[in-house]
Amino acid sequence: MSHPTENAETARGTETSGRGTDTSETGGGRGFDATAARAGRRKYLVGAGTAALASLAGCAGVLGGGTSAEEVTILLTPENPSDVKNDYMPVHNYLEGEIDGLEIEFRVPTDYLAIRPALESKQAEIGMDDITLISSPDLMDVFGTAVTGGTAWYFSMMLTNQGSGIEKRTDLKGKKVAFADRLSTSGSIFACYTLMEAGLDIGDAPDGEPVDFEGEWSNHKFAVEMLANERADACCTWGGNGMPHVEASDVPDRVKEKTAYLDDAATEEPIFEPIWWSFPIPKQPIYARKS
Repeated sequence: MSHPTENAETARGTETSGRGTDTSETGGGRGFDATAARAGRRKYLVGAGTAALASLAGCAGVLGGGTSAEEVTILLTPENPSDVKNDYMPVHNYLEGEIDGLEIEFRVPTDYLAIRPALESKQAEIGMDDITLISSPDLMDVFGTAVTGGTAWYFSMMLTNQGSGIEKRTDLKGKKVAFADRLSTSGSIFACYTLMEAGLDIGDAPDGEPVDFEGEWSNHKFAVEMLANERADACCTWGGNGMPHVEASDVPDRVKEKTAYLDDAATEEPIFEPIWWSFPIPKQPIYARKS
């Protein structure tokens, strides 16, 4: 499992200078398409994780498999509940179809801090985020990872509006940056770390407030909305969420080689300029509480 402190040089990623060709700003009229997180976007498949989920029915009893119905609660990532549930519905349908007597309930926690207590109190059996797993490895059994479009990697990215004059991370000094959840790997932790590596004083971020810039934390969708509506000078999000808002020509080759979302480039308005991309991040693990 990669962690932002493992390799500072790699974590810096590369910076992409904005095109800067559009110097006209149209204010709030830019707007944001609220359907950006539609189900077709994520194209989720569970590779090794799917086989492992099915095998648990026979070897560990986690997913039932008996003659009577058994309900298993899976905690999804903290995003818009209707969107993220639709994203994972293919997984839901596959598992219920493959395992007799299995009934799956999806729950969307309010934030990442809510996941561990839900598992420890046995309100859920399965989770799929790296932060909870890293903080409590002895409480979990890992049995797979998410695979999207044939790849098990994704990217963190920083975006800004066209013509903003922001071309690199240090240009964010004195600016307002929109982040996802404070414990989001791609939308907060990696972003704060790379801003620190660039020389900005991040203060107590992501737990507290930064010094050299203003930060606002919400979720991936709202972070992009804030940038689109010019309520922030830049936003940090994961590649699948930001790719529809960038031109394919602005995507580095190293990202093109591993992203599952290149076909989504420039499919939604407004179009932003990316100023930074992370190194490839392993997609979220799928785990079950040992109890």
